[in-house]
Amino acid sequence: MRIAIEDLEVVLSGRSVVSGVRLIAEDGEIAGLVGPNGSGKSTVLRTVYRYLRPHAGRVLVGGTDIRSLPAAESARRVAALPQERGSDFELTVRAVVAMGRTPYKRAFAGEDRSDADIVAAALASVGLAGAGHRRFSALSGGERQRVLLARALAQDPQVLVLDEPTNHLDVRHQVELLALLREQRRTTVLSLHDLNAAASLCDRLHVLHEGAVVASGTPREVLTPELLADVFGVRAAVVEHPLTGDPLIAFDHRGAVPVSTTVT
Repeated sequence: MRIAIEDLEVVLSGRSVVSGVRLIAEDGEIAGLVGPNGSGKSTVLRTVYRYLRPHAGRVLVGGTDIRSLPAAESARRVAALPQERGSDFELTVRAVVAMGRTPYKRAFAGEDRSDADIVAAALASVGLAGAGHRRFSALSGGERQRVLLARALAQDPQVLVLDEPTNHLDVRHQVELLALLREQRRTTVLSLHDLNAAASLCDRLHVLHEGAVVASGTPREVLTPELLADVFGVRAAVVEHPLTGDPLIAFDHRGAVPVSTTVT
């Protein structure tokens, strides 16, 4: 399902934090948002899963303004893994993942066989098939991250919205998560700090800087030494990954460069 964000502006505490944002993710495409801290990535994502209401512009999911849909229908279309996790759940892992089935249930309706199968498949997909009985509150940060991703997958959405999904994950689970997202080929919009992960995973990148999109295109088109210097303030060379052929960013860790204030 196609996502299109049109002329988005979000105002928080009287200040415009993103403005004029236009970006797309085509059906089945993985679109990444990258940019420095405070550039507006999370704010944009929060409008897609309706946590924030835009001051102007709109978010179209399959051609429909997401704010015009009933809450249950919106939740059947879009599932999110946000950065804000809320308080600890005093529930089992399986119960947390089963919460993803809520948009499909009538009030007070119980779980059926189809729900049970979907929950089991979601847990297996994140490597937690045998952990359903464990308490969510007793898990490590990385394990919690995978449980919440399983909950989003159990929602069986047409669109996934993920805000820094590799946070708290060790290298192995980062690689497994990126492989899982690639295999799903579900329309996905996500933010990532790891530019090499973004270059490997994403079909399309949108670079945000000071609340505006300053570049869009394939990773190879977008991730240039000039952009990395201007937006991120780093010296880097972009070479070909020896195993995958993807763009690979080799950073110069000996010093940063001044961040440009005239990025266009």
